[in-house]
Amino acid sequence: MALSPLTRRRLAIFTAHRRGFSSLWIFLIFFVLSLFAEFIANDRPLLIRFDGHWYCPVLQDYSEDTFGPDLMPTEADFTDPVLARTINAKGWMIWPALPYSYNTVVKDLPVPAPAPPSWRNPLGTDDLARDVAARVIYGFRLSVLFGFTLTIISSAVGIAAGAIQGYRGGLVDLLFQRFIEIWSGMPQLYLLIILGSILTPSFWILLVFLLLFSWMSLTGVVRAEFLRGRNLEYVRAAKALGVSDVAVMWRHILPNAMVATLTFLPFTLSGSVTILAALDFLGFGLPPGSPSLGELVNQGKNNLQAPWLGITAFVVLGGLLTLLVFIGEAVRDAFDPRKVPN
Repeated sequence: MALSPLTRRRLAIFTAHRRGFSSLWIFLIFFVLSLFAEFIANDRPLLIRFDGHWYCPVLQDYSEDTFGPDLMPTEADFTDPVLARTINAKGWMIWPALPYSYNTVVKDLPVPAPAPPSWRNPLGTDDLARDVAARVIYGFRLSVLFGFTLTIISSAVGIAAGAIQGYRGGLVDLLFQRFIEIWSGMPQLYLLIILGSILTPSFWILLVFLLLFSWMSLTGVVRAEFLRGRNLEYVRAAKALGVSDVAVMWRHILPNAMVATLTFLPFTLSGSVTILAALDFLGFGLPPGSPSLGELVNQGKNNLQAPWLGITAFVVLGGLLTLLVFIGEAVRDAFDPRKVPN
């Protein structure tokens, strides 16, 4: 399908924005790699050849007696020297680049945890002897996926709410605005503390809770566009021809409102990532032990004698947010009618 001249113009402006376009590629490379975190950092081998048979522990669980009747019928621990010698006696194993998962306790450290960076642990270990590099890879994926999910759902709800407000106007708009003013004034942190005392926070519980408040970020922008668009001549003409309200909102007004909305999405995504990191730092986020960038920041604060923890947290979290902000700047310029392609 051929692109319209307007779309080609926007793509030309976006690609001409070197900082934003380069940031997009860097972000995509790191994000795609993090999606395969189990194949990059794991305490299970990628592939095993044993006694003429193939095994893939990274994708399937095996018991120890699979590799010998003298072993225990429990889940195989491939870091166990006895099991490793048994497998290597009749085959071989291919390990990931980092032989640790996000919750693997590194054994036989030369110094007490947290251990400094080394060839064995490129970014060192935290105070629970877990490999920092592995936790960064898993934490990056978790933070970005959480941010994407929260941004997409909250944007959909906020756009729908703003569209109804702006298109209906009158009493509907007035009551909706008063509700938003009251609802946005609710103390989110106190409510989260109360929620944490009742339920154990998880990925989905935090997502639903934050969704209750984050949908309002785009409502005002969409409402303003619909208030302006509902009085345009082509919208009045469509209504005079008997086009339904839903069709008018979807086909004629929403595309114009999306121009302003799309420029906010990268900044909304960076805000979603920051919220999760902040909650994990304060101890109201994901369950203990979860791979989290906010938990890594907390590790750096609690272990000032291990500066690699704070430096790693700053570089990863700051770099991620910087990339998202640069992408947002490029998107904003692409949708700016005053910008011209270079």
